[in-house]
Amino acid sequence: MDLQKWLDKGIEIIIDFGPKLIAAILIWIVGSWLIKKLMKGINYAMSKNSYDESLKKFLLNLTSWALKVVLILAILGTVGINTTSFAAIIAAAGLAIGLALQGSLANFAGGVLILIFKPFKIGDLIEAQGELGVVKEIEIFTTKLTSPTNKLIIIPNGTLSNGNIINYTAEGKLRVDLTFGVDYNSDIKTVKKVLMEVMTNNSKVLKDPAPVVAVSELADSSVNFAVRPWANAADYWDVYFETIENGKEALDKAGIEIPYPHQVEIKKKG
Repeated sequence: MDLQKWLDKGIEIIIDFGPKLIAAILIWIVGSWLIKKLMKGINYAMSKNSYDESLKKFLLNLTSWALKVVLILAILGTVGINTTSFAAIIAAAGLAIGLALQGSLANFAGGVLILIFKPFKIGDLIEAQGELGVVKEIEIFTTKLTSPTNKLIIIPNGTLSNGNIINYTAEGKLRVDLTFGVDYNSDIKTVKKVLMEVMTNNSKVLKDPAPVVAVSELADSSVNFAVRPWANAADYWDVYFETIENGKEALDKAGIEIPYPHQVEIKKKG
């Protein structure tokens, strides 16, 4: 009698729960297949748009886990389990983690924006947050630069993505801005010819755009000339220092004096 009762109870459970279980299994199979296809499509789209490899891997994993959580909640709901509490727990956990990691999340979001929109890439010379350097690494939370003095600069991506960024490499060519001051007795045309020859004789100075020499200021003790050679980004500092050195030597050779401030001391008698 007891056995029959348990058999009847079992049959009743199977009749009530069986369709839900079958539906849950079907949802799992179909859902897993859809997630696999969707992740394949997302991976293809990211590869086609040349996403950074580290960013692509992170986003794929994040998307995959999010879809799997949604699938599990859908299955639990199908078999009759109340998922409201699960959703509330997940939301509360997400809020707590978000509050605890505000700065890290801001840096993470900044890193994602930098990797997606690519305002600069590894090897670019940039100026940001008061720092100048060549981009060494772009990570999810920070960007590393190498300064002209070979110092490592680490900038949080949150502040980096929200501030001004000057990319000196993006256009491929840079103008070198220099100023030479000569004595007021110097012939302007001669000075311009000498400084122009210094630039045209330097193989690292570009022919297009053409270099420029022009009078920029009549200062207190000198006539100042703006010297503007153009160079490829990689040759910027070579052109900068070579133009200064070669310019000084060429002016000396031409007998053109570079004045310096004089101080006159007047002594009273008595």
